[in-house]
Amino acid sequence: MKYLIVGLGNIGPEYELTRHNIGFLVLDKIADKQKVDFSLERHAYKSEFKYKGRSIHLVKPTTYMNLSGKAVAYWMQELKIPKENILVVVDDLALPFGTLRMRPKGSAAGHNGLKNIEQLCGGQEYPRLRFGIGNEFGKGQQVDFVLSRFSNEEFKELPMVMDRAGEMILSFCTAGIAQTMTQYNQ
Repeated sequence: MKYLIVGLGNIGPEYELTRHNIGFLVLDKIADKQKVDFSLERHAYKSEFKYKGRSIHLVKPTTYMNLSGKAVAYWMQELKIPKENILVVVDDLALPFGTLRMRPKGSAAGHNGLKNIEQLCGGQEYPRLRFGIGNEFGKGQQVDFVLSRFSNEEFKELPMVMDRAGEMILSFCTAGIAQTMTQYNQ
């Protein structure tokens, strides 16, 4: 069985440790734990590893957030992975910092990366892991907030929450989405 895990983010040092790049950060953490490296391939940095008989492909799109669907669609087709075996890791303003929620489908909720995936991959019927980044920003400051770095306090908590996200991803690939949601959703 093959799985495609897509971490959303933006390439470039100016975005490296920002809230919007939590998808990249979570995949980096998984790759470190699995002792695999990313290589630059078509539309993405890609890595893969075997886990409990599963082939798990990690993809960090190089298309920038708003065009993430281009990379997702390409790798879905290239690897012949069905939508139900794809998991998109995405930042979520609607959830408090550190809250993790896995869903089998859902709306883009204003997230441009998810909107593009919907457009290019045929709708909202794909699993996602929503990583809460909080919403401590004033009116009109949303873009600045998502492109800002985590606070010092959040940085201290981040490794633990990213480890939990990694556990959820591996559970998704081995136990399935229903069991993972029951066990991990907060």
